[in-house]
Amino acid sequence: MILALRHSSLLALKLGLSHRTFAHAVDRIKVVGAAFPEPILDSHALTTVRSMAVEGRASLSQLLQQYRSVARAVLDTTLAYEPSPQLARRIDFDADDTGVVLLTHVMDIGEDHKVTFCSGFAVQAHEGSRSSIIVSCAHTLEEMQRSKVMARSLDLESTCRSGSLVYQQHARGSSLSAEPVAQILASLPRSDLILFAANMPSLHTLPISPYPSPAGTRIRAHFVSETRPAEPGWRPWIHGTWRKWVRGRVLGYRDHAGREARPGTYDTLSHLLFDPPPLPGSSGGPIVSEESGSVVGIVLGSRMDNTSVEGMQGWGVPSEAIYEMFKLPGLQLDR
Repeated sequence: MILALRHSSLLALKLGLSHRTFAHAVDRIKVVGAAFPEPILDSHALTTVRSMAVEGRASLSQLLQQYRSVARAVLDTTLAYEPSPQLARRIDFDADDTGVVLLTHVMDIGEDHKVTFCSGFAVQAHEGSRSSIIVSCAHTLEEMQRSKVMARSLDLESTCRSGSLVYQQHARGSSLSAEPVAQILASLPRSDLILFAANMPSLHTLPISPYPSPAGTRIRAHFVSETRPAEPGWRPWIHGTWRKWVRGRVLGYRDHAGREARPGTYDTLSHLLFDPPPLPGSSGGPIVSEESGSVVGIVLGSRMDNTSVEGMQGWGVPSEAIYEMFKLPGLQLDR
């Protein structure tokens, strides 16, 4: 089931918006006696969660509680400003290990289960720590909370197994690794962003730009597909998925009310519009400027805008929103 979500009919009528969809996560609920085989990613995620000791992972209930408790929290560490990174830090679109990861949220109550997945990427903070900080979207975790399987798990707590996993493809694509999400560090529910911590110290980090890219900027967006698309350039990725840095461009920005917003003004740049629209599973992935090689946005989903000739558009959030979850350089926070 591809999630289609969160829109206000009244706001849509006022703004001329037909609909807006985010979730681009792919859910699967096990059907007892189903004739079709289990997808490779689902099977691996379920097996991994089932085999992990309880003390070795955070359950989805714990993660959801953390997600609410750290809403709008600011970490006591800074995030580097890298609008024009050095060559060694620029994102290499041809590399196997680009710092992009795949996250799965798993709920298994024995007779049935639910698995969703999305994308994410590591950022440069907490130097010297064994934990990596991973940026992703929040709506896939929120969807788990609303699921029927999650509701049933409350009555089957003793037999329930759940957690979130981070999958990494290593250099040259020679091997994969999966680690449980240790905790949620901060979240921005209104911007659909979340910061995960995972014990993956070798994870490649991506440079982040604090400045919005003007409309027309050429970009590469990291797209994911469950099956191999017909067009060339797609590479096998993690447990049966495929990935590609898809060429596109920034179309513009919107504020939280859906009104057009412009960089260089006092407008609030709450969301970024881009082309082409993403595929399911791409949510949480980076949007990168081709010129600078730095992340300028995060994929959230797609939307239809009847006020534009563009039709269906990619819907994301500018990368400057990530900095709201980190301490400003030179700022001392009261502890």
